[in-house]
Amino acid sequence: MTTNKSVLAWVEEMKNLMQPDKVVWIDGSKEQIEELRAEACKIGELIKLNEEKLPECYLHRTAVNDVARVEGRTFICSRKEEDAGPTNNWMDPKKAYPMLFDIAKDSMRGKTMYVIPYSMGPVGSPLSEIGYEVTDSIYVVLNMCIMTRVGAEVDKQLGDSEDWIKGLHSRCEINEEKRYICHFPEDNYIISVNSGYGGNVLLGKKCFALRIASYLGKNHQWMAEHMLILGIENPKGEVKYITAAFPSACGKTNLAMLIPPEGYRKNGYKVWTVGDDIAWMRIGKDGRLYAINPENGFFGVAPGTNKKSNPNALASTQKGTIFTNVVQNLDDNTVWWEGLDKNPPAHALNWKGEPWNGPEETAKGNKGAHPNSRFTAPAKNCPCISPMFDDTTGVPISAIIFGGRRAQTTPLVYQSRDWDNGVFVGSIMASETTAAATGAVGVVRRDPMAMLPFCGYHMADYFAHWIEMGKLLGDKAPKIFNVNWFRLDDEGNFLWPGFGDNFRVLEWILARCEGKADALETAIGYVPHADDINLEGLDIDKEVLESILYVDNEKWLKEAEGIEEFYKKFGNKLPEKLREELKSLKERLSK
Repeated sequence: MTTNKSVLAWVEEMKNLMQPDKVVWIDGSKEQIEELRAEACKIGELIKLNEEKLPECYLHRTAVNDVARVEGRTFICSRKEEDAGPTNNWMDPKKAYPMLFDIAKDSMRGKTMYVIPYSMGPVGSPLSEIGYEVTDSIYVVLNMCIMTRVGAEVDKQLGDSEDWIKGLHSRCEINEEKRYICHFPEDNYIISVNSGYGGNVLLGKKCFALRIASYLGKNHQWMAEHMLILGIENPKGEVKYITAAFPSACGKTNLAMLIPPEGYRKNGYKVWTVGDDIAWMRIGKDGRLYAINPENGFFGVAPGTNKKSNPNALASTQKGTIFTNVVQNLDDNTVWWEGLDKNPPAHALNWKGEPWNGPEETAKGNKGAHPNSRFTAPAKNCPCISPMFDDTTGVPISAIIFGGRRAQTTPLVYQSRDWDNGVFVGSIMASETTAAATGAVGVVRRDPMAMLPFCGYHMADYFAHWIEMGKLLGDKAPKIFNVNWFRLDDEGNFLWPGFGDNFRVLEWILARCEGKADALETAIGYVPHADDINLEGLDIDKEVLESILYVDNEKWLKEAEGIEEFYKKFGNKLPEKLREELKSLKERLSK
């Protein structure tokens, strides 16, 4: 337990507000975690799974009305509305605090309040930050013990400092109408009430690591980004690191844990996972950009995770994992979800805890696991976890990759012309809904830097911060690229194989960073020559590759109209540099 006066005063304030029967400080010890697991099983918050097949693994079911992040109930409570910007919900702190404290008042009567000291990032790293979360949920405590560094060493690291993030979570009544996830960036405060679902209540996750941290980063010249971090080791043993941002359903976790094609593996290439979701980046003493993964675990979507799609993610879940809203196989007390294999269990309970006959229900189209069911797994379980995972200095970044899901317009890969043009490329990131059966193109959804739901302040100021970071980095700035694994033919079939073969594109990207690969200059940026992408061992014609590297100026002129429309929502706050980039793009396309 800490002696920090600011922490103790706040915990006392929380105790007086919510009136718990007792207060327990979390020290992160194995003994305490075991006690909490046993208590959670006793009260029905967790179900112990098969110890032989899934050691130290547990199942949790959320309330049926509480199964995902709720963007409509998520607020940035900055003092001025304009500071939240047009892409966030805003609430005046003068209204938010009294309302939230009123909802939380007396909500822990008859319960235990747990106090969790946690570090985002390796304890003691200059890139790390510290938070304290109070909660009435053992599920939250145990998840935070997987997802962050928890315990006495965090108290020790903080010392007497008042530089920490407050996090209040109370399940209250799990009432949808009174559910709020509120962020007070100027006050370093997060409050979440009436939810028990991970994304809303593990306050170190998106709340701290992105919404609050992005604001801290803007003020202190660093970056908190919704990005994976991976290392690529060549046969000489040299490792280069990249970060990459993708909107949801674009293969981010698969890329983070990528297994190179067999030919590359035989030659000694390896991929190391540093992080699958979030990157915090600061300029190091040598002027380069360094990244850490502020998390300590994976909070992954279960459906679709299997031995083929992501064997490393699946391997990560085999020990010490908490599964949420998946199927419980009653025959051997293990878990199952759609896409795990083709053998749904006949004697099972679905994610709601109802009897479920897998073969019969699947034939009717009824799913057993919730589409947003999750696993919380320790990162150390991952077979390809980087030896640099706990390094306090972070890893130097050579390239930043943006990506989206586009059927036609965007080529397989292109490099931005320079840093500012790369910021432009990130700001226009988009995915579209596709009716794959017909190849019909749906709605284009812009998600700048994959940060649309997670930026803790005005997005135009966020773009300006990126531009500012480029000035600070100068010629040591990472190169910026865009990828699109999702080009379709006229029948709606994918033209690029994806998965492990994406390594071939990463190889070209790193070669560009080292000045070892040529490129063709197009109106949008630099595209590889087809001969510079290694197709060995791949069943794909050079002509097909050329077609997905082709930049169609007519399509891009139409794209530019969509970008112009999107930029309008930022009004006069949009950095002039981005207006200039759009204007220059149009001029190049029209030539």
